[in-house]
Amino acid sequence: MSKTILIVDDSASLRQVVSMALKGAGYDVIEACDGKDALGKLSGQKVHLMISDVNMPNMDGISFVREVKKHPAYRFTPVIMLTTEAAEEKKRMGQDAGAKAWVVKPFQPQQMLAAVSKLVM
Repeated sequence: MSKTILIVDDSASLRQVVSMALKGAGYDVIEACDGKDALGKLSGQKVHLMISDVNMPNMDGISFVREVKKHPAYRFTPVIMLTTEAAEEKKRMGQDAGAKAWVVKPFQPQQMLAAVSKLVM
């Protein structure tokens, strides 16, 4: 059975790159353009992992992680932050919100897939 991964990023081209890498590795993908859009697409279905950008309009990645962790269905779903943001303070905020990993852009698809395969439930 294939695993479902949610990608949240306001860059369509980045979503496409990540989505192609994940689909190539056999995952199903749901795409969202920001935190608000992502929350709207989560209807209690099983999602095995979430990959989120930090800086997005409407709802940023850290707020999204805080919100999604309030949902019983997603409380334990691992989240990878995929971002240009490398500041320790932001990383700490991400970890406090519940993010499990932090991948800094630009990234190698293999590096991201390695993080995904480690964390996917």
